[in-house]
Amino acid sequence: MKNQVLTHAVIAPQCGPQNLIADGAIALRGGLIDWVGKADALPQRYDSWPVEEVQMRLITPALIDCHTHLVFGGNRAREFEMRLNGATYEEIALSGGGIVSTVKDTRAAGQEALIAGALPRLDAMIAEGVGTVEVKSGYGLDLETELNMLRAARALAQMRDVRIVTSFLGAHAIPAEFKGDADGYIDTICVPALRMAHAEGLVDAVDGFCENIAFSRDQIARVFDVAATLGLPVKLHAEQLSHQGGAKLAAGYGALSADHLEHADEADAKAMAASGTVAVLLPGAFYTLRDTHLPPVQAFRDHNVPMALATDCNPGSSPLASILLAMNMACTLFGMTPTEALQGVTANAARALGLADSGQIQAGKRAELAVWNVQDPAELAYRIGFNPLHRRIFGSIK
Repeated sequence: MKNQVLTHAVIAPQCGPQNLIADGAIALRGGLIDWVGKADALPQRYDSWPVEEVQMRLITPALIDCHTHLVFGGNRAREFEMRLNGATYEEIALSGGGIVSTVKDTRAAGQEALIAGALPRLDAMIAEGVGTVEVKSGYGLDLETELNMLRAARALAQMRDVRIVTSFLGAHAIPAEFKGDADGYIDTICVPALRMAHAEGLVDAVDGFCENIAFSRDQIARVFDVAATLGLPVKLHAEQLSHQGGAKLAAGYGALSADHLEHADEADAKAMAASGTVAVLLPGAFYTLRDTHLPPVQAFRDHNVPMALATDCNPGSSPLASILLAMNMACTLFGMTPTEALQGVTANAARALGLADSGQIQAGKRAELAVWNVQDPAELAYRIGFNPLHRRIFGSIK
């Protein structure tokens, strides 16, 4: 019975030291967690089940990368060099680089090329214990390519044992053909593409970029209003480069998450706490852009705003495909604790995606687990450039 397996180990059900179960056991059935607890308390109904021993290891939920731009064409290595020579993110974007440059390469790539380009990045994530990856559109900025990106993302889930959650990010940047006419772009491309993608079953959530080099609060609100009519949850790139009021806008719409947040303040934290909006922190972008404006981690703690972490894997501002390195960066750069980092890539990351069935080791949750060659959960955020994954379980033991 391959779908019924009992595993003994040290278990971190909700990823805090206080939740560790030494000599624990997990029973899996039908792709779900059937029971979890101390091995010596194992109910008799499992006596006849096959057992796999996992000695001296730690089991956590499979990790969740809740903010990525995994599907794209080309690369922006040249911009990396420009930044090292002093150019800012905004200067690069305004000179025709940044997101718009990736749009050109992504439009030129067909769906198969987009899939082929994304697979090595996805494989790197899976190799570090990731079981769920959020993938955004937003590098097409035309009807055909936005849909192709989402189709490519859906195809990835058929090619690997991984859960792919998609976000429509048509409101990511203003393409060259609509320069100076953001409202026209929203009316002509963004909203129609959203409706088409939703009709094709390609969208799990709707995202946007509220920033002085992207879209205003009012423009994002127009997109979010359409999302509401389609019954889709929203999330938002907010307060990354400046304070535009995006975090409060997201909270006002009951957004799943507001992401980046380097320029958010305590009032934003209060608004997010009231709406249940998760703060998704992205240390890879902070590091790559050599930012110095830290997100208000203490304010999020003070107001009980859940904090999630992600790689923000993208070709420009965060060419990062390592969730373990993102955890280390969050601790080193943002002052998060290892426990907060682990919660940020499990339970809180699941919440940022609206996934009630993932991110914790509890009966009834999906059987998506990571088995690590460590005993202290802090080791996952502590090491740099070292992957202690022993194995990943996705649905059943294979």
